[in-house]
Amino acid sequence: MSRKLAAEFFGTFWLVFGGCGSAVLAAGFPALGIGFVGVSLAFGLTVMTMAYAVGGISGGHFNPAVSLGLAIAGRFSWKEILPYWLVQVIGGVAGAVVLYAIAAGKPDFIAGGFASNGFGANSPGGYSLISALLVEIVLTAAFLIIILGATARAAPAGFAPISIGLGLTLIHLISIPVTNTSVNPARSTAVAFFAENGATNQLWVFWFAPLVGAAIGALIWRMILSPGESPRGIGREAGKSGA
Repeated sequence: MSRKLAAEFFGTFWLVFGGCGSAVLAAGFPALGIGFVGVSLAFGLTVMTMAYAVGGISGGHFNPAVSLGLAIAGRFSWKEILPYWLVQVIGGVAGAVVLYAIAAGKPDFIAGGFASNGFGANSPGGYSLISALLVEIVLTAAFLIIILGATARAAPAGFAPISIGLGLTLIHLISIPVTNTSVNPARSTAVAFFAENGATNQLWVFWFAPLVGAAIGALIWRMILSPGESPRGIGREAGKSGA
């Protein structure tokens, strides 16, 4: 169990440091900023690389919503959810701490939104609470379906991390303007405490909506798309953890 938790810690650390780091350090760089497309790719690449690196140890969740969805789909043990959630949040916060320490080295650094998620004034496009809830629920449900389908026994072997990483890239391309894209409560929690825009007051949305979306996606997969399927998992040992 300790190896699984360590893998989830490092995977979530990398997701927050790499994904949010691309937004904080590179997206707004004058004339050469990577923009929405670059940030979207960065998040997808963090998941893809860590799924290959440690997916065989822990199942490669790096996201409390994914852990919940996999449990509902029968791919993950319910008794492991809380430990996974805990290390995912801790790993994400650790990534945010290192990112903040680096970003603060710039003389005129202002944390501002610090890649946090939000709606209304905290939404990049000024979208409402209803828009935020809808996009996070729908996209997290789709993300779970992608994960469950890519790791199903009928799927081509060895390609799950690529499919999942590209799926997360697409999700970011759709929803960065709406909420700055969460679909991951650990990622949202990690940076909210460093933001200077009151992101913590809206953090409940980015726990509630992804968890609801994950449950919906898992139920759609389990009851409609592939009832009774037998999972393969992302890595060699993923099936042992149920993911």
